[in-house]
Amino acid sequence: MKIAVTTATTAALALGLAACSSSEPAKSADPTAGASAAGPKFAGETLTMWRLGDSNPAAQKYTDALVAAFEQQTGAKVKVEWIPWPQVNDKFTAAAAGGAGPDVTEIGNDQVPLWQSQDALHPITPIVGTGDQAQIPKNLFGLETIDNEIYAVPWGAGSRAVLYRKDWFADLGIEIPKTWDEVVAAAKKIQAEKGKDVDGFAFNGGSDANHLLAALAWSEGGEYALKEGDKWVGKLTEPAFKNGFTTYTGLVTEGLSGKSRLTQNTVDIRRRFANDKVGMYLTAGWDLPGIEEDSKGKLKGDKLGFFALPAKAGGATPSFFGGNDIAVWNDAKNKELATEFVKLATNKEWATRYATEGGLLPVYPDALAKLSEDPAQAPFAEAFAKAKALPADPNWTEAGETKAVLQNAARSVIEGKAGIDEALAKANGELEAILNQQ
Repeated sequence: MKIAVTTATTAALALGLAACSSSEPAKSADPTAGASAAGPKFAGETLTMWRLGDSNPAAQKYTDALVAAFEQQTGAKVKVEWIPWPQVNDKFTAAAAGGAGPDVTEIGNDQVPLWQSQDALHPITPIVGTGDQAQIPKNLFGLETIDNEIYAVPWGAGSRAVLYRKDWFADLGIEIPKTWDEVVAAAKKIQAEKGKDVDGFAFNGGSDANHLLAALAWSEGGEYALKEGDKWVGKLTEPAFKNGFTTYTGLVTEGLSGKSRLTQNTVDIRRRFANDKVGMYLTAGWDLPGIEEDSKGKLKGDKLGFFALPAKAGGATPSFFGGNDIAVWNDAKNKELATEFVKLATNKEWATRYATEGGLLPVYPDALAKLSEDPAQAPFAEAFAKAKALPADPNWTEAGETKAVLQNAARSVIEGKAGIDEALAKANGELEAILNQQ
């Protein structure tokens, strides 16, 4: 299996910015432009779509509008199911094994190689050859292109920055940190004033922990694993990765984040943040609607801000090159109907709305350029300019999430069960074994 790896020019092309509000998208003359006029052909049929994450008001509004346009165009009905991110792997696994899956699904871009290797995704290459989709830069299809077939269409890209309590910073006289030492100092000052049960900078040790760990490791020049010949060779024991891992675990060992919360993921942290229990954490603009909802309207944009996560050596850390795609499930009852939905959802109008209203980066170059002029997006642009991807291997999800190789290593160090060298040596062997599975 030949997996086309995301090229370095992706980061340069997609000058990152995560939209933090419902920016006005470019208008097209026909809101359903880009999809075929299948019309009554699909009347009476029902399509099931999975959306991933929380059904916050902004995401629900967009989804309702997209579904209404599709139903009017095709005569079909759409049933939308929301799958919380922590449950996604279990739901996908069950669907791939038992057939109780969707017709169309939102999917993380780094998940495409895994589920294609399980024959769970249907190739949809023709979609990107004509119409609006032909304008999506080809190098954004790195994780989606396998053996010259495309198995998902990029829907929105993303970078991450530090979300912080702007009101707390103002009250406590804290300047936006430009160095890692200043991040640590700010976190300690927050705890001193707000209480030790508050995470000054929240440690993420859950399912998406590697987004934070990777940024810190990459900023030191570290790598998880590199392909040498036809095998993955782990790099977790090398000094550069070790330095980043030490900074990561230091969030807890130095007391900036609570030891009782070693398995919290971004969703858990977001909820604590919304309840005045977190000062800073690494995330993106898509958390803002959830924070407003979780805080019952108390925390809105005027009290919140973002800054680029600083590296120890200065400048911004590289951001994880993330993004959400949309794909046709291989067990779809009507693949033609499912493909029509993907075609509509990823035309310029609907894809740009999906990104800007959902806190992601538009995949269409002109929409991206327009947003890059907004000074509020500077932290994301700075981080995304150095964006990198985790190992592009179908087995990465098993290592990074299911078996939580690095999360377990971090917990063993924080809990005093192993030294850093011992923990990373064990993790390195586990990572190699998983990535090199046939």
